[in-house]
Amino acid sequence: MDERTEPRGQEQTEKSDAAIIQIGNYPVIESAVEILTILGNRKKVILRSKGHNIPNAVAIANIITEKLLKGNSHVQKINLDTVSAAGIGDMTSTIEIILIKN
Repeated sequence: MDERTEPRGQEQTEKSDAAIIQIGNYPVIESAVEILTILGNRKKVILRSKGHNIPNAVAIANIITEKLLKGNSHVQKINLDTVSAAGIGDMTSTIEIILIKN
């Protein structure tokens, strides 16, 4: 069963032991701290972002793994993709960063 909540504008979907979070154009430090609280309850967090918000997702992943949980977390996998917008033909880049808590 999927459960959706929105902590400060990010969409979180519970999926087994992972939380999927859509990263938008929100303050990076605040988002990282909120995701840190989610990692307190989960072993895995999947950060998803697209377009101009991709740098925010990368920055959040770096803050969590290099500053907040240094030595206690790591990036398991990074998926990059490009999708076409609905009927327009424009291409949009997407990223999915999987963070694991040790």
